[in-house]
Amino acid sequence: MDKIFLNDLKIDAIIGVYEWERKTHQTLGVDLEMDWDIGPAAASDDIKQTLDYGEVANTIVRFVEKSEYQLIETLAEDLCQLLLDKFSIPKLKLTLSKPVTLYGQNTAKIMIERSQS
Repeated sequence: MDKIFLNDLKIDAIIGVYEWERKTHQTLGVDLEMDWDIGPAAASDDIKQTLDYGEVANTIVRFVEKSEYQLIETLAEDLCQLLLDKFSIPKLKLTLSKPVTLYGQNTAKIMIERSQS
């Protein structure tokens, strides 16, 4: 299976469990790896024959900007389900990161893989 990657999306959102996190936007990072057969698009040179990653990016940004989750785990699950449903992506891998201050400036990051049921 071919892969389409969409990396380094930076999106501001309300996320976190602590009171201070609920009052300020944090910049989340999104990386996406999507299984997709690019053969039809390569043969036709027609965007209608492929996954429009611009529309995928717009969908991610709109969803995340409006969200107010406490956990990045929940956001990741719901975002994956949205993308699988809206774009009929056979399988995807989503990496979601958020800034944390544990020992200096750090990043918390999760990666999940989901596929069509």
